[in-house]
Amino acid sequence: MLPSITGQYLARYQRLGAGDPAAALLPVTGAQRRFLLVRSLDPAGRADIVPMFFAFPRGTVDAARLRAAANHLAARHPVLRSQPCVVRGTPVLRPDAADVPLEHIPGAPGESARDALRRVLARWAPNGPPLRLFLAHDGPGAQEELLAVVLDHTACDGQSLARIVEELGAAYRDRLGPDDVSPAEAATELTAYRDAVLRQLDAEDRAASPRTLAYWGERLRTAHEQAPPPGTRPIAAELPSGATELRVPSPAGGVPFPALLDACRAAAAALYGSGPVSPIGYPWGGRPSGAEQVLGCFLNTVVFPADTQGSVSPDVTATDWWDDLDRADTPFDEVVRAARAGGSAWSGRLDGLLTVDDARHRAPLDLDGTTGREVHIGGRQVRAPFAVAATQGPELHLRMVWDRTVLDDDAAESAFAALCAALPAGAPAR
Repeated sequence: MLPSITGQYLARYQRLGAGDPAAALLPVTGAQRRFLLVRSLDPAGRADIVPMFFAFPRGTVDAARLRAAANHLAARHPVLRSQPCVVRGTPVLRPDAADVPLEHIPGAPGESARDALRRVLARWAPNGPPLRLFLAHDGPGAQEELLAVVLDHTACDGQSLARIVEELGAAYRDRLGPDDVSPAEAATELTAYRDAVLRQLDAEDRAASPRTLAYWGERLRTAHEQAPPPGTRPIAAELPSGATELRVPSPAGGVPFPALLDACRAAAAALYGSGPVSPIGYPWGGRPSGAEQVLGCFLNTVVFPADTQGSVSPDVTATDWWDDLDRADTPFDEVVRAARAGGSAWSGRLDGLLTVDDARHRAPLDLDGTTGREVHIGGRQVRAPFAVAATQGPELHLRMVWDRTVLDDDAAESAFAALCAALPAGAPAR
């Protein structure tokens, strides 16, 4: 039997470690490997980034103090100061000195702070620090300033974001900088990070067993990405993505994840018609067993085959989802290969994306007693025709964005209405 994709990667990485120059190189998880591959295949070389935006009263942010705090985090956590690179055909991370930039963004005439930040992030240079800060405001009379804390997705997952916000606020409060991280502490964190990634890769290698791959091959046998639906029209790629959203009181306990999957099924049916099986991706994962709770990117993209032929019982979706979660460690590239081996025409492109965030367990950024208000700034291009984000907190915040080079606004708005209508009783209708 051929070694798994992850097993082949591990063998190449271990060979790199045989020489002193490679000793500082860090391995990458399956998710990081995929982000780097997608970036390399993107005609514009775009990186996947994760921005967080916070509004503060004007004059709150001490830029030098905040940059020092961010560099404290980067000095402590190796993934926040490491550059992706390819050594002898093997993707790795190369740790560097902490150097988090903080850029003041001057707005163009008539440009709002939100538009200025959107413009700057659209030009994100992939070869640079994985953590960057941007500060903007609307003009001389503005009452607020907007702070963007932005990460390359290779450096973070959802679990990391809450810690970054918490630790950044603590370092700002205590006036810490990179020199407050001792060499011994930095070495300990580096060892813990490498160990966590190697444990993750070992779990991913074991998750690519013949039995598991046969499961995914059968599960995705009829899946294939859809052609653009009738009525779509190409729009200039530089235009921001389309977006629509809805906020309602959150149902008790939140909306179950399988119900959100069924809602995405309804959106896919509205877009692509009844009958096709659309692959919908969603992130899942956590730190591997026995690993330290390091910052990093330890998620995996799990694929849900959304069969749009008629309605499906919620119990069936829930059962299928639980079965999928038993095999959620199988790396995405292994799943694509298994689907193709099972007879699917699916190339690996996703028709939709779903992310769920539980904001009830995430504190906002606090800068020495002043709490920032988290805001959303859309407009970034998406890696699928449509993407749905559900944030569960005191409110249920549903947001759908779409690629306007693939879907027109009317089709996407109709799909969002179908998504909202498909949620269970007590959730929003539209």
